[in-house]
Amino acid sequence: MRDDAGRVLNVRKRGTRMLMLPGGKPEPGEAPHETAVREFREELGVRLDPAALTLLGEFRSAAANEPGYAVVAHVYEHPYRSGAAASAEIDRLEWVDPARPRDDLAPLNTEQVFPALRSLPAE
Repeated sequence: MRDDAGRVLNVRKRGTRMLMLPGGKPEPGEAPHETAVREFREELGVRLDPAALTLLGEFRSAAANEPGYAVVAHVYEHPYRSGAAASAEIDRLEWVDPARPRDDLAPLNTEQVFPALRSLPAE
Protein backbone atom coordinates (compact mmCIF):
# COMPACT_ATOMS: atom_id res chain seq x y z
CA MET A 1 0.00 0.00 0.00
CA ARG A 2 1.31 3.45 -0.95
CA ASP A 3 0.27 6.87 0.27
CA ASP A 4 -0.38 9.96 -1.88
CA ALA A 5 3.37 10.73 -1.90
CA GLY A 6 4.19 7.27 -3.31
CA ARG A 7 5.72 6.02 -0.07
CA VAL A 8 5.27 2.32 0.72
CA LEU A 9 4.02 1.09 4.08
CA ASN A 10 6.67 -1.06 5.78
CA VAL A 11 6.82 -2.79 9.14
CA ARG A 12 9.52 -3.97 11.47
CA LYS A 13 8.53 -7.06 13.38
CA ARG A 14 9.44 -7.34 17.07
CA GLY A 15 12.95 -8.65 17.63
CA THR A 16 14.19 -7.77 14.12
CA ARG A 17 16.09 -4.85 12.61
CA MET A 18 14.95 -4.71 8.97
CA LEU A 19 11.87 -2.99 7.62
CA MET A 20 9.79 -5.10 5.26
CA LEU A 21 6.42 -5.24 3.60
CA PRO A 22 3.52 -6.44 5.73
CA GLY A 23 2.87 -10.11 5.10
CA GLY A 24 3.60 -13.64 6.13
CA LYS A 25 3.33 -17.30 5.36
CA PRO A 26 0.14 -18.79 3.87
CA GLU A 27 -2.16 -21.01 5.85
CA PRO A 28 -2.81 -24.48 4.32
CA GLY A 29 -4.96 -24.13 1.21
CA GLU A 30 -4.76 -20.33 1.22
CA ALA A 31 -4.16 -18.52 -2.09
CA PRO A 32 -1.50 -15.78 -2.14
CA HIS A 33 -4.07 -12.96 -2.39
CA GLU A 34 -5.95 -14.43 0.59
CA THR A 35 -2.72 -14.48 2.59
CA ALA A 36 -2.13 -10.82 1.74
CA VAL A 37 -5.59 -9.80 2.92
CA ARG A 38 -5.38 -11.87 6.13
CA GLU A 39 -1.84 -10.77 7.06
CA PHE A 40 -2.61 -7.09 6.47
CA ARG A 41 -5.64 -7.35 8.74
CA GLU A 42 -3.74 -9.29 11.44
CA GLU A 43 -0.62 -7.09 11.41
CA LEU A 44 -2.19 -3.67 10.79
CA GLY A 45 -5.90 -3.92 11.46
CA VAL A 46 -6.78 -2.79 7.93
CA ARG A 47 -9.26 -4.72 5.81
CA LEU A 48 -8.20 -4.85 2.19
CA ASP A 49 -10.68 -5.41 -0.61
CA PRO A 50 -9.58 -8.58 -2.46
CA ALA A 51 -11.08 -7.20 -5.69
CA ALA A 52 -8.82 -4.12 -5.41
CA LEU A 53 -5.57 -6.10 -5.20
CA THR A 54 -3.25 -5.90 -8.21
CA LEU A 55 -0.37 -8.36 -8.46
CA LEU A 56 2.93 -6.49 -8.79
CA GLY A 57 4.82 -9.76 -9.18
CA GLU A 58 6.27 -12.88 -7.63
CA PHE A 59 9.76 -12.19 -6.30
CA ARG A 60 12.53 -14.25 -4.71
CA SER A 61 15.17 -12.71 -2.46
CA ALA A 62 17.31 -13.32 0.60
CA ALA A 63 15.23 -13.33 3.77
CA ALA A 64 15.77 -10.10 5.71
CA ASN A 65 15.86 -11.44 9.24
CA GLU A 66 16.77 -15.10 8.67
CA PRO A 67 20.34 -15.41 7.35
CA GLY A 68 20.82 -18.24 4.88
CA TYR A 69 17.13 -18.40 3.93
CA ALA A 70 15.25 -17.08 0.92
CA VAL A 71 11.77 -15.67 0.67
CA VAL A 72 9.37 -16.07 -2.25
CA ALA A 73 6.78 -13.32 -2.15
CA HIS A 74 3.64 -12.59 -4.10
CA VAL A 75 3.48 -8.81 -3.84
CA TYR A 76 0.26 -6.91 -4.41
CA GLU A 77 -0.70 -3.27 -4.64
CA HIS A 78 -3.86 -1.99 -3.03
CA PRO A 79 -5.33 1.52 -2.97
CA TYR A 80 -4.54 3.48 0.18
CA ARG A 81 -6.63 2.79 3.26
CA SER A 82 -6.23 4.76 6.46
CA GLY A 83 -6.14 3.39 9.97
CA ALA A 84 -3.04 1.18 9.95
CA ALA A 85 -1.89 0.43 13.50
CA ALA A 86 0.78 -1.95 14.73
CA SER A 87 -0.35 -5.27 16.20
CA ALA A 88 1.51 -7.02 19.02
CA GLU A 89 3.97 -8.60 16.57
CA ILE A 90 4.86 -5.27 14.91
CA ASP A 91 7.39 -2.98 16.56
CA ARG A 92 7.23 -0.14 14.04
CA LEU A 93 5.31 1.16 11.02
CA GLU A 94 7.02 3.44 8.53
CA TRP A 95 6.13 4.95 5.18
CA VAL A 96 9.24 4.47 3.01
CA ASP A 97 10.20 6.35 -0.14
CA PRO A 98 11.14 3.60 -2.64
CA ALA A 99 13.56 5.97 -4.42
CA ARG A 100 15.62 6.75 -1.31
CA PRO A 101 18.46 4.29 -0.56
CA ARG A 102 18.59 2.96 3.02
CA ASP A 103 20.45 0.22 4.85
CA ASP A 104 17.57 -0.96 7.06
CA LEU A 105 15.30 -2.35 4.33
CA ALA A 106 14.71 -5.98 3.42
CA PRO A 107 16.55 -7.16 0.29
CA LEU A 108 13.18 -8.06 -1.20
CA ASN A 109 12.32 -4.35 -1.19
CA THR A 110 15.63 -2.93 -2.37
CA GLU A 111 16.41 -5.58 -4.99
CA GLN A 112 12.98 -6.47 -6.34
CA VAL A 113 9.86 -4.62 -5.21
CA PHE A 114 11.05 -1.01 -5.17
CA PRO A 115 12.67 -1.25 -8.64
CA ALA A 116 9.41 -2.77 -9.94
CA LEU A 117 7.41 0.09 -8.42
CA ARG A 118 9.77 2.69 -9.89
CA SER A 119 9.33 1.16 -13.35
CA LEU A 120 5.54 1.61 -13.30
CA PRO A 121 4.10 4.49 -15.31
CA ALA A 122 3.24 7.59 -13.30
CA GLU A 123 -0.42 7.87 -12.32
